[in-house]
Amino acid sequence: MQDVPLSWAERAADRSPLVQRSRSRSLQQTKAIVDAARRLILAKGSRFTTQELAKEAGIALQTFYRHFPGKDQLILAVIEDMIIEQVEHYEDATRDVADPVERLRAHVMGAVASLNTSGRAEIGPRFITAEHWRLRQLYPEELAHATQPFADLIARDLRTAEAAGLLAPTDIERDAALVAELVMSVYHFHAFATSDEPAAAIGAHLWSFCLSGLGGARPAAARPPAAAEPTAADRSEEATRESC
Repeated sequence: MQDVPLSWAERAADRSPLVQRSRSRSLQQTKAIVDAARRLILAKGSRFTTQELAKEAGIALQTFYRHFPGKDQLILAVIEDMIIEQVEHYEDATRDVADPVERLRAHVMGAVASLNTSGRAEIGPRFITAEHWRLRQLYPEELAHATQPFADLIARDLRTAEAAGLLAPTDIERDAALVAELVMSVYHFHAFATSDEPAAAIGAHLWSFCLSGLGGARPAAARPPAAAEPTAADRSEEATRESC
């Protein structure tokens, strides 16, 4: 369905300084609510009440409900906020990397490396995983929107890599979405599974798999050793064995 064009009255209202100030204040309040939720989640997981949230954000309870229908929508906003933050971090970390394939490798391995939050004041992988799967059942479209920034990041570098002849994706948008889903699946599995394998090794194997699927060549170290060509002496010895 096409978007309905804004009426002259709506366009005029959007240009109004009063509307702009109101919108700016609303955005500031929304950010304050999401930031407060992140602090409470870090302290006590999802076991906080909307009353505690309002107190932590320094707002009235009715102000919270003007911005969010309920706690689930707030957690969706927290997840989206965290993903956007991570995507910005990945972009900053690879800003000086010219090779788009190397940037893709860094994004995939960086996402898996974020499993290791030991000693860092961050919301843990188990909270993210548990809430992801709970919310996917209730709000699949909203959760897909919240996680889309990572797929968009993959698509941007995939498009550049294809243009440079470095990768041969089948369908950039669908391939990027599949890579993002695969990365999230590995992240969610290892958030709860115990493994002696370090996150870096898990990420390296995942990247090698993704690279092959995107039409790229695996690094030489990841390829199985090629069989050596038989020498003349080998062929002579083989012929002798066969004649015996």
